[in-house]
Amino acid sequence: MPYALGIDVGGTFTDAVASDGAGRIVSAKTPTTPPNREAGVMRAIEDLAGELGIGVGELLAQTDYIAHGTTASINALVQGQVADVGLIATKGHRDAIYIMNAEGRTLGRSAHEIQDTLRQRKPAPLLPKYRALEVTERIDHAGKVLVPLDEAEVRRVARSLVDEGVEAIAVCLLWSFKNGGHEQRVRELIHEIAPDMYVTLSSEVSPRIREFARTSTTIMNAQVGPRLRTYLLPLQKHLEANGLNGPLLVMQSEGGTITADRAPEHAITTVGSVLSGGVVGGMRLAGQLGHRNVITTDVGGTTFLAGLIVDGEPVMAPGSIVNQFPINAATIRVHTIGSGGGALASVDDGGNLRLGPQSAEAVPGPACYGNGGTRPTNTDANLVLGILSERGLLGGRKPLRLDLAREAIRVHVAEPLGLTVEEAAIAIHEVQNAQAGDLLRRAVVQAGYDPRDFVAYAFGGAGPAHCAGYCQDLGVREVVVPLGPVASAFSAYGLAASDVALSAELSDPSSFPVDHTVLESHFSRLEADLQRALDRQKVKFHDVTLHREIDLRYSMQVTELATAVPDAKFTERTGQEILERFEEQYERINGSGAGYREAGVQAITYRVRAKAGLGFPVALPEIPAADGPDPREALLGERSVCLDSQLGYVMTPVYDYARLRAGHELVGPAIVDVPTTVVVVPAGVTGRVDHLGNLVLRYQGGHFA
Repeated sequence: MPYALGIDVGGTFTDAVASDGAGRIVSAKTPTTPPNREAGVMRAIEDLAGELGIGVGELLAQTDYIAHGTTASINALVQGQVADVGLIATKGHRDAIYIMNAEGRTLGRSAHEIQDTLRQRKPAPLLPKYRALEVTERIDHAGKVLVPLDEAEVRRVARSLVDEGVEAIAVCLLWSFKNGGHEQRVRELIHEIAPDMYVTLSSEVSPRIREFARTSTTIMNAQVGPRLRTYLLPLQKHLEANGLNGPLLVMQSEGGTITADRAPEHAITTVGSVLSGGVVGGMRLAGQLGHRNVITTDVGGTTFLAGLIVDGEPVMAPGSIVNQFPINAATIRVHTIGSGGGALASVDDGGNLRLGPQSAEAVPGPACYGNGGTRPTNTDANLVLGILSERGLLGGRKPLRLDLAREAIRVHVAEPLGLTVEEAAIAIHEVQNAQAGDLLRRAVVQAGYDPRDFVAYAFGGAGPAHCAGYCQDLGVREVVVPLGPVASAFSAYGLAASDVALSAELSDPSSFPVDHTVLESHFSRLEADLQRALDRQKVKFHDVTLHREIDLRYSMQVTELATAVPDAKFTERTGQEILERFEEQYERINGSGAGYREAGVQAITYRVRAKAGLGFPVALPEIPAADGPDPREALLGERSVCLDSQLGYVMTPVYDYARLRAGHELVGPAIVDVPTTVVVVPAGVTGRVDHLGNLVLRYQGGHFA
């Protein structure tokens, strides 16, 4: 029996899902094991094998592929645990990375932070100036060589960086996105001196105009590439030694996978890999449920993540920002805050309760884990409120200490605020819901959409416990909690259900619309590049779909909108069709009448994304139907739970999710216990189990509003 595996290595837990393609799906959840995360991966695979009743070797031998999402790249960048990198730039242009295009103080900052000019600071530079060196060469805007590459100078510079002990070298030369010949020759010369040196070229990683963003992307790719290689390649060999015959695939920010042996070359594309898995899983589930517009909400141990699916496809962005530095890599647009189950609660100097962004992470974890943590978290509050059982997580394998949770909340929150422990716990719970609700409103409304047109999906270890709270004022039609066989391993399910995805792009700034022959030339080139890249993946595909787009803007603006290009043959009318799509999208985001065609429109970057299906069906199976709506057969008992600061503690029925059947209906207040999570159904909310085992929540008035 063939299997597909999805493994999601988060900051706190490692989730895994296995599907046999014939309707059977099993999941597992184990603590993440930093710094040796591969140990947690293997433990999760062992648990999957145990659920299937087979040995690890037998499971791996029958596995078609493993799709792996990891926080390794993003954590390395955020925490500064990266390789020492050298930069080679065109003479006179190395300081682009330090000048930061005059926007370094504000990139990635909120509106409130931008307005607070006295506290604005540029981030620490990506690398010290003594490791940023220059070489003589010059290519013009059309790709013509004006000044040949000084190869003797390249050798001297490369030798200097090697002698400094750098682990990787980033090469970013002026106008190389139009002609990458000089960069390719620089790499050859570096490898003559240091054959094993990790070298990354801007013309391959980020072939876009704008020197600062291209340079920062190339440097960050070099910073995380060596570390990703030292993690993935040994993991792949270990899996193969234990019987894996299929490929190890790595999730990318744009929502598809790449083979592990190719991933380190494009390490920057894996920065958002764990963030993308839940959105991809939501897209697959939405296809089964017939939902076109979905807000995906994922509350893990460390972060709260929100993504959008519109008309069945995830909302994309051409790049992202990490530590105030731009990354030119297509990504599923995911909004995130540090407000997960392990978010630390504290009281600031002004007497205000704060939750996050710091996290207790896997080690030491929340105080109630008993691993030495002494600061209170959202998880500790939920235990005090009775939302979580003292029996603990992971089916009782992770017992929780109520006494330690109460003490942490008493010392750090309750006494500083003059509250009881119970009052402090409900305050933490409500702050979590408020922060998540604020993020969701921004994510939907600022993208130009009406929340009332959406359904919300809630998953992750803490998502089901909070979703009825953070969706209460959003106005969505209903909230779907994916339970069934995936429960809180939903992101891992998304990984297992993902496709291989690659993209290619080129910058050619010009007035738009352009002649249809130019469109034909650019997109033919990009599609040929993608076909060669797909061939190098050495993975069997059952079909390939292409998505074309152009980044357009009104003249004199500094940001572009990625605008879809019709899939049909290019004609003289195509440019006008693209222009109409751009203007429609622009006005949807910025308001009716905001467009101004008279200013002129410019095309900046052309892009093609390819998705190649792996041919493995990873659909959620249907569950047995109940005889009627009464869920008493799934009733475990009652426990005292506080879900509302006004109502206090109320004896609340607790249900076993494994006994729930399609058609069962729950009336709040109620709790659904799952080995890896818990679902809260507050008063005034009803829950109905659908044919896939999902719990669908609605306010008794008919919708969340």
